[in-house]
Amino acid sequence: MSDALWTLVAFLLTLAVLSYAIGDNPLFRIAIYTFVGVSAGYLAVVLINHILIPKLIAPLSNPNASWGIIAIPWVLSLLLLTRLMPRLSFLGSLPLAFLVGVGAAVIINGALFGTLFGQVRAAGLSFSPLQQKSIGWMGGVILLFGTITTLLYFQFTARRVPGKSISRPPWVEVAAKIGQAFIAITLGAFFAGVIQTSLTVLITRLDFILQFLNTLLP
Repeated sequence: MSDALWTLVAFLLTLAVLSYAIGDNPLFRIAIYTFVGVSAGYLAVVLINHILIPKLIAPLSNPNASWGIIAIPWVLSLLLLTRLMPRLSFLGSLPLAFLVGVGAAVIINGALFGTLFGQVRAAGLSFSPLQQKSIGWMGGVILLFGTITTLLYFQFTARRVPGKSISRPPWVEVAAKIGQAFIAITLGAFFAGVIQTSLTVLITRLDFILQFLNTLLP
């Protein structure tokens, strides 16, 4: 009985979301608000069970825990709550700055070691004998050339010439245009992948609707 009830709920929510094809309407908004509310509730439960309880509450009952280390997250958390009070909101700048700084460091670290250095390493390894067996020497040249021109596209320093506007050297401009073409091809491939994934999801939901209707028909 419960499976049939949840199947009916999924069917109705699927129809509500697909109703956006005829324009914005209350059914679509109800489905979206339900999704946002459930997502927020799930995130709150995950934060409570995996962060607040094990990181803030559980250490208080540990007799061997260092109270100095325990006090740091408690103080930062209490200072963050002062953002709800207009007169004391300036005290919340410290934990916010800490969060922004740590987040920026993690993003920069991931961009450097996960993307930039990895791409440079892959471009260098493209000329190794093992890699050339899989992609060929022409593929290695295109990979290295695309990497260099794409990086040059993000080179924004320029030299001021008296009597002329600020501009980059001509060879950098040409390489940046080529890098822009590589970026456009990459974004086009990503967009095609997104469209393909969306169509796959749409086909799956339409198949679910058809199967649900078949179960209702005698």
